[in-house]
Amino acid sequence: MSASLSTFNHDVAPVFLTETELKPYLNRLDVAACLRDLFIALAQNKAVQPAQTLTLLPEDKGDFITYLGAITGADVFGAKLSPYLVTSDKPVITAWTTLMSSRTGKPLLCCDSGLLTQERTAGTTALAVDQLAKTESKHLAIIGSGSVAQAHLKHVLNLREWQSISIYSPSLNEDASLQDRLMTIDKRVQVSPTSRACVQDADVIMLCTSSGTPVIELKDLTKQDVLITSISTNVANAHEIAPSALSQMDVYCDYKATTPASAGEMTLASEQGDWTSAEVKGDLADLVNQDIEKPNYQKPVFFRSIGLGLEDIAMAYGIWTERQTQTATA
Repeated sequence: MSASLSTFNHDVAPVFLTETELKPYLNRLDVAACLRDLFIALAQNKAVQPAQTLTLLPEDKGDFITYLGAITGADVFGAKLSPYLVTSDKPVITAWTTLMSSRTGKPLLCCDSGLLTQERTAGTTALAVDQLAKTESKHLAIIGSGSVAQAHLKHVLNLREWQSISIYSPSLNEDASLQDRLMTIDKRVQVSPTSRACVQDADVIMLCTSSGTPVIELKDLTKQDVLITSISTNVANAHEIAPSALSQMDVYCDYKATTPASAGEMTLASEQGDWTSAEVKGDLADLVNQDIEKPNYQKPVFFRSIGLGLEDIAMAYGIWTERQTQTATA
């Protein structure tokens, strides 16, 4: 974290924010800078993320997944708590992030993680696009059209001089309201009739779906010097590209210590003997700290994000500092 962020007073009353209360602070947050600071901290051993834990509730009542992390430059420890609670109706699924001071040992913040997680997911992909996409990239393609895809679009709009933006999802062609919403984000948006048409001539392809099976095929690409990004979903072994495709690409990820053991296409490719985690070229910490070379694009480049608890914690700290700044100047 930057030096300016580490100067905030931690001896204050804890803050509780619902999603509605959090949104104004999130809208003012420099997400790119927040995440860049985090990955620099990871590269410099000033942040740590233990393995996530799964607590099964007795009597098959559900579970809690806990993602922990600490950032020494910000003097904070945090946890993202994600319950799945069985009921007589549909299950209750929520997520909350808690933040504690490693100066005082006292809580600083508890906030709803729904919108925060969406924004950090898109922000992480955007950081990867900024680091990995060719400088001269002109054509952007997005598979998916929901809130996560829309967040991705917003975060990458100013990263390159896009001449075209193509978007495809199975129901988008029949949804005029959603088409209008996407075009309101940017007038360059064009709706594609198929995923194959969407990725034609693309320089950057962002996969933003909840699919558990491949949504594009490498044979449909008309360029080899393309960046493909992919995110996670809750489906077991979810993968937006075929596991066998990994061996045909230069592969990067958000955090090489954990992603290869969790990302569906990576675990499946390893099991099938098509690919190993040793073939990962680097992660975001390597890239933002300039510890590795950028890809030469002799083959397609693939970036895989599974999402880190540390990203939620860094974003929560950014939210907390935004609120402290506003309170101080009120």
